[in-house]
Order: sequence, then structure tokens, then C-alpha cells
Amino acid sequence: MTSGSTPGKHHPHEVFNAKHAAHLDTRLRQYIYRPDRLAEQYIKPGNRVLDFGCGPGFFTRAFAQRVGEKGQVFSADLQEEMLAILRGKMEAEGLLSRVTTHKCAPDTIGLPAELNGTFDAATAIFVVHEVPDPERLFREIFALLKPGGTLFYSEPPIIVPGREFREHLAEAEQAGFRVAERWWYFVNRAAVLKKG
Repeated sequence: MTSGSTPGKHHPHEVFNAKHAAHLDTRLRQYIYRPDRLAEQYIKPGNRVLDFGCGPGFFTRAFAQRVGEKGQVFSADLQEEMLAILRGKMEAEGLLSRVTTHKCAPDTIGLPAELNGTFDAATAIFVVHEVPDPERLFREIFALLKPGGTLFYSEPPIIVPGREFREHLAEAEQAGFRVAERWWYFVNRAAVLKKG
């Protein structure tokens, strides 16, 4: 624990460096995590989706394919380098028109307030542990979602122990979310959170 951190709260982990982005989008990870199946389960054609902590677009691709021509994926990341890689991939695959990239600040998603209540679904996959204030993040995502909207939240268990994951779930509930499901996503802790 660092000086100035709140007792019982976990200090955020180091942000995954964009220099290693290639490790996040491999055939093995595609096989293990099946972004297409995740998209089919939680995203519908025409949806507006927030992919928070999108990195180089590992999940964005499947989300953009799933939302179709009438949908939109907002891919948000702290690192412009990650967003540049994502844009290159989406352009090469003809999906860029369905994707809006957004560079976050370290302490806020920072999307315009007029987007509040307009998202059908959001994901925060392997990223909440890097955020300085998870409860603020969950409040922001809660505000962005429509009533009945879904947040899929997952963390890697080697990096994020069970106690930390449970603390983050409690913070999500304090932000207004209801935990609809808890399960293991391959070898990762995961939860499906609902607004309302």
C-alpha cells in the first residue's frame, strides 16, 4: 500500500504498456477468450457499446462486427498509441465507420454528458485494476448506460485476487449496479452487472 491510499482499498496496478500491445491480440487469445461469443451474448445489432480500456482492439473487432451498420462502438483507452493501433486494424477490416475512439484521462472516461443514458452495453475487461478510482469509473459507466443496460466486467485472477475483485463489485453496487451473474470467464473472474 502506498502512502496516502485508503485503508482496505487496493492501489491501482500498473497500466499495460502500449509497446507490448501485440501480446494482447494473438490467435491463442482469440481461441481462449472468443470475443465473438462474448459479443453474441451481450450485444445486439444496432446497439451503442462502450469498450472501456479497449487496448489495441482485441474485443472491439467482434463488437463492431456484432453491432452492424446501425450500431456504434465507443472504444476508450488511456493510451493514444493503443487507439492508433485499433484504428489501423478497424480501417483494414472495413469496420472503422462503426467505431469511435476516445482517449480517456487517467481519472475519468470523460465522454460528453449528452451521451449519458444512451449506451446499451459496456465492457471493462482486464482493466478496472489499473484505474485509480474504480467507484468513480463504475458511476460514470452507470450514467452512460440506458436503464436495463449491461456492464460485463472481468479481471485476471493472477493479477487481481478474489478479495480485490469482490471489493470492486461492492463499489459497482455502490454506484447503483445490480450483480446479475458471477462466473469464471475462461480462467478470469467475471460479473454481469445491470443498471436497474
